[in-house]
Formats: sequence, structure tokens, C-alpha cells
Amino acid sequence: MTFEEAWSYGKLVLQSVGILECELDSWYLLEYLFKIDKSWYYLHSSEKMPEEKVQEYELLLKKRSERVPLQYITGSQEFMGLNFKVNSHVLIPRQDSETLVEEAVKRLEPDMEVLDLCTGSGCVIISIMKQKKIIGTASDISKQALLIAKENAKSNQMEVNLVRSDLFQNITGKYDMIVANPPYIPTEEIAGLMPEVRIFEPIDALDGKEDGMYFYHRIVRESRKFLKSNGYLCLEIGHDQGGRVAFLMEENGYRNVKVVKDLARNNRVVCGNLPAVK
Repeated sequence: MTFEEAWSYGKLVLQSVGILECELDSWYLLEYLFKIDKSWYYLHSSEKMPEEKVQEYELLLKKRSERVPLQYITGSQEFMGLNFKVNSHVLIPRQDSETLVEEAVKRLEPDMEVLDLCTGSGCVIISIMKQKKIIGTASDISKQALLIAKENAKSNQMEVNLVRSDLFQNITGKYDMIVANPPYIPTEEIAGLMPEVRIFEPIDALDGKEDGMYFYHRIVRESRKFLKSNGYLCLEIGHDQGGRVAFLMEENGYRNVKVVKDLARNNRVVCGNLPAVK
């Protein structure tokens, strides 16, 4: 089997099980297996693949056909131009979350202290630290997630203080900003998610309880004790939660509350700040 034949074969295999991005995914699996790029491929597409590599490629296609997310197969995902290690203990970083990073960075000055709740892979706090020279702390309830965040901080040359905590349970001190991408999908909606998400991504990082608002109530209410005067709270939200989360923040004393849309024009982030104490 040549490289060209392998790519065509991969597309057909993935297409047959209903994977929409069959062409892209079959290419990424080839790229991952052989550590090649498109320039190399077009120069060598008619060459035969080593037989043992054909078998490895077929195994990768089998995994993807079983709806294992591509990123869990390759073990990595790009986010904000950086590479992050991922596995089934953390959510796969998504472009939607880049809006959270962008809005946080707009409000930060050098040497500010930032707390990232529900950090998962650490992609949000690490991306913020890459753009602003701030002091970063990140927490997660999952020990396995924190191990991944630690690896990602090291590979991206960032020093992040990592704390195992159920939201604010083990957090100390006060921060200039708190950011979070908490679980926000209503429990009953999880069954309707794509199998890649429903079956393979960590359920505890998805399930926002009955109405998807459980963690927002906790974070907004408890965050006041951990923010400095005039500190900011920035939260990623589901596309239909902007009004409810904004109202909740205003009800708890936050001001200048703003709902921000992502590139797809969906509500994605809510930010507000606590007024300075007079």
C-alpha cells in the first residue's frame, strides 16, 4: 500500500462509519504515525509503506472508527498556537475556549495573580501566562487531570501552582482574576452528545447537573471571598446560558458584567468585576 492509497483507504474506512471529517482525520493519523507533513507526503505519496506500518495505521483507523477522539489517539491538541497533551482524564481543548483566554488577557496587567478553576489540561491558564506575565494558580478535583496539567506546564515552559481542590475547597489567598470553564451541560442533554464526547470524555467535566447551572451558582457565590478589590471573574458558558449567568453575577454584586460571543457568534464568556471597597 502506498501513502496515497493509505490516505484514500483511511478516508473510506472512516466515512463508512459516519465520521464527517474522514479526510482530515485519516490524514492526521498518517501524519501522527509517520511524523510527516504535507510537503513530505506530496514528494513521497507513491512510495510503499512498510508492512508493519500498514498494520499500525489500520489499528489507528480501527480506534477512530470506534469513535475514540482523534486527540486521545494522538495524545495531543493545539490550543492558542500551543501544543497540549491530552488523554481521557481531561476534556479536549476547543477553539471556543480561546475566547475565555482572550477576554482574560484584555483585563490583566503584568504580575497579577490569576486562579483557574476546573483547569483540566491546563490549557487556559498556560495560554494566559504565555501572553501576560502573571502568577498562575490552577485547580481541579481530579488528581489525574492535575498530572496532565503539570506535564503541559512543563512542556510549555510555564510555572503554575497546581492545587487539588473541589472548586474553592483547598484554595487560599486572594486573586486579581478567577477564570473557569466548569461543567455546564445539563445532565439530560449528555445522552444526545456525539459518541466521541459522551463515551470518551470525562463525564465529571461535562455534567453541570439538572439545568447546567450548578457550578456557576457555587463559583459566583464563593468567588467573592477569593477576589481582591476590583478583581475579575471570567466564566466560559454554554451558548444559551449568557443571560442566566450574567444575572447571577449581578445579583451577587458583580459590576460591568459583559456577555462575549465566540467566533461562531454564540455567547461563550461572561466577565464582571467586584467594585473596589471604599
